[in-house]
Amino acid sequence: MRLTKTTSHAVRILIDCAAASGELLKVADIAERLGISQLNVFKIVHLLSRAGFIEAERGRYGGVRLSRPPSEIRIGEVVRAMESTEIKVAGAEKRARSSRSGAKPNLNIIFDDALEAFISVLDQHTLADLASKSRPSIGSRDAKRTATHARRQGQ
Repeated sequence: MRLTKTTSHAVRILIDCAAASGELLKVADIAERLGISQLNVFKIVHLLSRAGFIEAERGRYGGVRLSRPPSEIRIGEVVRAMESTEIKVAGAEKRARSSRSGAKPNLNIIFDDALEAFISVLDQHTLADLASKSRPSIGSRDAKRTATHARRQGQ
């Protein structure tokens, strides 16, 4: 099973928000930390906001943060919200119409069942699980980046 880049970026953005422990994060900072263009982060943040995973505050002092604790966000939920789960198999509808009822299951139904099985495994894991296995908190990353920058300036 292959997920889209958008879904991968969405999970990474959510992990970044989880590491912030409720603090507002600027889209520009997220984009820089994750190596994603600001435009893509804006688009994904909009989708995540509409799906109810994050909340956004506009304005100079605005940003984004998780709308609920990371332990309450299931990875399967995120994938369902971000992925188009309709699978079209070329010719499947034509074969389904021409076959007698009960002969062979529609190929799309088989793929839908497989996709649901895949996502049900993801439902067993939360954002908190991924965030705890991820990088150190944002504060320590910023401190490390500042120390590295200071070392380079001194050379």
